[in-house]
Amino acid sequence: MNKNKKVLIVGAGGFIGGHLVKKILDNGNSVIAVDIKPKEYWFQDFDNVENHYSTDMKDISNCRKVTEGVDYVFNMACNMGGMGFIENNKAECMQSVLINTNLLIACNENKVQRYFFSSSACAYNKTKQQDVFIEGLKEEDAYPADPEDGYGWEKLFSERMCRHFMEDYGLEVRVARYHNIYGPYGTYDGGREKAPAALCRKVIQARKDDNDTIDVWGDGEQTRTFLYVDECVEGTLRLFESDYSEPVNIGSDEQVSINQMIGIIEGISGDEKFKKNYQLDKPKGVRGRSSNNDLVKKVLNWSYKMSLKDGLTKTYKWIESEMSQKGSNLSRFTKS
Repeated sequence: MNKNKKVLIVGAGGFIGGHLVKKILDNGNSVIAVDIKPKEYWFQDFDNVENHYSTDMKDISNCRKVTEGVDYVFNMACNMGGMGFIENNKAECMQSVLINTNLLIACNENKVQRYFFSSSACAYNKTKQQDVFIEGLKEEDAYPADPEDGYGWEKLFSERMCRHFMEDYGLEVRVARYHNIYGPYGTYDGGREKAPAALCRKVIQARKDDNDTIDVWGDGEQTRTFLYVDECVEGTLRLFESDYSEPVNIGSDEQVSINQMIGIIEGISGDEKFKKNYQLDKPKGVRGRSSNNDLVKKVLNWSYKMSLKDGLTKTYKWIESEMSQKGSNLSRFTKS
């Protein structure tokens, strides 16, 4: 990231957004941080930042206000969570198109130099994800379009909006399709958490309660790839500074089943083995999903380095510390 830029980060109170704010500050830039959440619900908060708490970016007047005089914009904002939230809140997820659309309009009006949109692997065609341990999804596999209902359609539509603002108005855009980002300073309970954090929490709680069983959504055979958040931020900034404007996967290709990931977490916890209560009526998502990283290696000359075990170890220890101190992160507030 170039230094001495004025950077707007929307969704800055969220998981990836908080990590991105820190990195961009460390690189010598000034940051405007915006999130719809009130101050006490931000995962990370920084003193040397212009913070806008409880600011709804579905309102175009807010978008116009915060983009004035800004060089770069990162749109990390969306209403989302783990598969349980996505499958049960499709209309809420879809409304995030307003954030991206209004931000693009405001950026064009205020002559912002470059715009980043955080898309998702949920944009990919579901018919290519019906088996476990599938081949990695290539960027062209998003079409013909059949994404995950609600959240996936929002992401795919917003990608097209970015493309057309670049074509029609000359706004430079960068689009990353994130594949299951995880790590510290994120949600681990309350219904919006994703599988790595949820399973870490369940193992930690089971150990605390001297319980020999954990609940598992589905049969545990569904497969995914997971990328540690620091790697996600690194890939994001490399993409942002590149000349590539088409969607790019930012993910790992270390594909594991949920049962295999549980085994890794059990080892981190002290080699304890838990019985699994498979809940087949719970949301499960697609059967298998993996990131093909050929394009990101080609256009950025970059690949992730952290193994799933190492990333889960860092995540497990952070969640364990949080649970011992506060019990839940739903009202957590980190001052940096």
